[in-house]
Amino acid sequence: MFTGIVEELGRVEAIAPRIDGDGLRLRIGARTVLDDVQLGDSIAVNGCCLTVVSMEAPAADTAGWWEADLSDETLARTSLRGVATGSLVNLERSVRMADRLGGHLVQGHVDAVGEVVQPVPDLQVRVPGHLMRYIVEKGSITVDGVSLTVVQPLDDGFTVAIIPHTAAVTTLGTKQPGDPVNIEVDVMAKYVERLVAAALERSVAQ
Repeated sequence: MFTGIVEELGRVEAIAPRIDGDGLRLRIGARTVLDDVQLGDSIAVNGCCLTVVSMEAPAADTAGWWEADLSDETLARTSLRGVATGSLVNLERSVRMADRLGGHLVQGHVDAVGEVVQPVPDLQVRVPGHLMRYIVEKGSITVDGVSLTVVQPLDDGFTVAIIPHTAAVTTLGTKQPGDPVNIEVDVMAKYVERLVAAALERSVAQ
């Protein structure tokens, strides 16, 4: 579980095919997110929950790195299929129970890939139609791992206001029209939908 508050901008250092032939192995240079991280821990990369499978801690004068395996399924369902060596990515360690929840509850399970229509500060993103029922004014949404508040739902997407700080410390400030972004809607909305649907079915059955 994550909060959608990006801790660090990492840089993709290497991309290689996995030995088993399923997907890729990604190496990301980082410093902050490697503090107290161990093999098997989770780190969100552009909002996609990945498992640390190899790492080297940072030294005093150099950043460290960590590696994660991207399955074919992950590559098919997220914008990580488009990253290249040198790409900057948003990084966040999984939340601890004692942490402040500065954003909202984020699973790191990408629902779909959206498309930037208009860049910051008034970021506009187009999303697949099946996600629109979860997007409401002043509701929470995650774009490339960044917890944001919806300003206006549109017929085919939404707008969010990006403050200069967020643009500077995340990749959102570099996004241009046509760029893909990972979208995760608020999981609470999904639970409410499921519970209400079940209640309506029981009501009709009676």
